[in-house]
Amino acid sequence: MLTAIRAGLRVSELTRLTRADIRLGTGAHVQCIGKGRKERCTPLDAQAVAALSAWLARQPGDNGGPLFVTRRGTAMSRDAVHARITRYQQAAAESCPSLAGKNLTPHTLRHSTAMHLRHSGVDSAVIALWLGHQDIRSTQVYIHADLKLKEKALDRVTPPDVPSGRYQPPDKLLAFLEGL
Repeated sequence: MLTAIRAGLRVSELTRLTRADIRLGTGAHVQCIGKGRKERCTPLDAQAVAALSAWLARQPGDNGGPLFVTRRGTAMSRDAVHARITRYQQAAAESCPSLAGKNLTPHTLRHSTAMHLRHSGVDSAVIALWLGHQDIRSTQVYIHADLKLKEKALDRVTPPDVPSGRYQPPDKLLAFLEGL
């Protein structure tokens, strides 16, 4: 799941990865064939490299074999990926109950990648390249302006003599308003 979310892979790209598609040394990255048979290369961070190194050490196989396999040694299917996400969601919901009611899919991981990049200040054109979009307009679906981004924009245009952030009314005012 970490590979999918760090690289912003489509579920079909994730399930088609082979061991040869992963480079874990200097300049660690994943190569995949996306929509329209377009090849793309996405960098991997240290956490993803560590997880993939551990995974490869536990999973014997040759370079041409699938990277993520089932118990039978075959490539994971879309359904298997979805089932794994559902299992992790249930486990995570024990410590974060709000996850229990969410509809998480493999595509949700891709959306999360785009939003994380956007929140980190990455330009939309770079996000489009990261996700393998031919047209930057396709990326706009993923990086809709949520409240956090809007607040960040507001902070940039707030005059210097006005404190940034949201107004927090005093308890006395809230009590008065509730009494109306």
